[in-house]
Amino acid sequence: MGIVGLDHVQLAMPKGEEDRARAFYCGVLGMEEIEKPPHLAVSGGCWFERAGVHVHLGVEQDFRPAKKAHPALLVDDLAAFAASLESAGVEFAPGKPLEGYVRGDITDPFGNRIELMQRL
Repeated sequence: MGIVGLDHVQLAMPKGEEDRARAFYCGVLGMEEIEKPPHLAVSGGCWFERAGVHVHLGVEQDFRPAKKAHPALLVDDLAAFAASLESAGVEFAPGKPLEGYVRGDITDPFGNRIELMQRL
């Protein structure tokens, strides 16, 4: 009885920017796009998945990027991943120390914060 897991995280995006979302989440982060059910696809946005992690981007009419609230994605080699992100033009900012992790932040093309974490 109670919470057994996390299904997905939803971030907001501006209307009509699905191609930019695909370029970043698929092309840069290496996620795969998952087809939205037809009754939900009519509202726009995109869904992405990799290694059991689901990120949904939903269209928000009065869009404002999430600067504080964020998903934290686990990676296996943060230094190598950060270097590949920077070579793709994505700025990586090292994070503050947290016992058991090395971490840092990036933003998606819409300014939403995404934390990247590697367990030590």
